[in-house]
Amino acid sequence: MAKLRKWCAYRTIERPYTRWSKVRGKAFVKSRPGKKVIKYDMGDLKGGKDKFPMCMKLVAKELGNVRTNGIEAGRIALLKRLEAKMGREGFYFKVAVVPHHVIRENPLAAGAGADRLSTGMKHSFGKTIATAAIIEKGKSIYEIYCPTEQEAFVREALRVASKKISIKCSVTTTFKKKEE
Repeated sequence: MAKLRKWCAYRTIERPYTRWSKVRGKAFVKSRPGKKVIKYDMGDLKGGKDKFPMCMKLVAKELGNVRTNGIEAGRIALLKRLEAKMGREGFYFKVAVVPHHVIRENPLAAGAGADRLSTGMKHSFGKTIATAAIIEKGKSIYEIYCPTEQEAFVREALRVASKKISIKCSVTTTFKKKEE
């Protein structure tokens, strides 16, 4: 079974021209991989972010690509912890990034007898293998709206989710102003 390549192969931001079109002849990228991140809004969807007084965000400290596998792994880790502690209606959780960037690979065969599997650099545009989100410095990745008494718990949950992402992140907190 094939495994994921190391992320250092894709970490730098060198955005290639990846035109995708419904008309196959006009598209450079002939296909797109399926979506791994399927939910972007979770928790109390009816109340939403207006119901809760505090917003905590996982913010990127540096520029980089984050693969869909990392975004989905962080989402699952966060959601599992939040639902166990606060229930389904005790928070509102939003994934703030969408992976649109198509990652390609030109696999080269190595070893005895593998010379017929590869075309070398003759057709080197590459096959699509995954998608990633290009995240700029200061952009939020996950946003959690929750009660103020849960601040320490949510901060720890965001710290655990940041371990699933391939760039350095920090946690920021903002409070709603009380209306008088």
